Amino acid sequence: MKKSIFSSLGRNIQLLRTAKGLSLSQLAQDAELAKSNLSRIEQGDGNPTIETIWRLAVQLDVPFGDLVASVESPLGENGVQVRLIDQGEDNPRTDVYWMSFAPNTIKQSEPHIAGTTETITLISGKLLAGENKDLQHMDIGKAHTFAADVAHCYQNDDSWATLIMVITYAKQDVPA
Repeated sequence: MKKSIFSSLGRNIQLLRTAKGLSLSQLAQDAELAKSNLSRIEQGDGNPTIETIWRLAVQLDVPFGDLVASVESPLGENGVQVRLIDQGEDNPRTDVYWMSFAPNTIKQSEPHIAGTTETITLISGKLLAGENKDLQHMDIGKAHTFAADVAHCYQNDDSWATLIMVITYAKQDVPA
């Protein structure tokens, strides 16, 4: 990824961390990262994986999209590319992503924030997706919704696969 992508991501993480009153040490410990690694990420010098960004989002209790909102290029690693398309501002919050999987990719995802679901629609290729214990064969153009607050997985065969993913976070209680 380009330096500007890392700088933007690092700024977003630092702003959210300080807004929540978390020290660098506390967030690093909660996200199971070395403090030096988190410091480099916040300074725009790190090279975080998508899973690391997800862990930070979970610990900050914010949608993944809040961390990558100003990142214009796709984030990618190990055959997976992800790009934020749009974020809703209603309650519940939703994020929409485009994802691409290189041939023979298996993407294990850690649980997201409690109450989160993913709805995916396959655009091209073949894909198995869903909760680890209930992977579903996806049909092009058909939507599949599953719990994303548990471990889940994406697997494809020897062809590329692309999809649209809508992540819906749990409805937040609004103070009266």
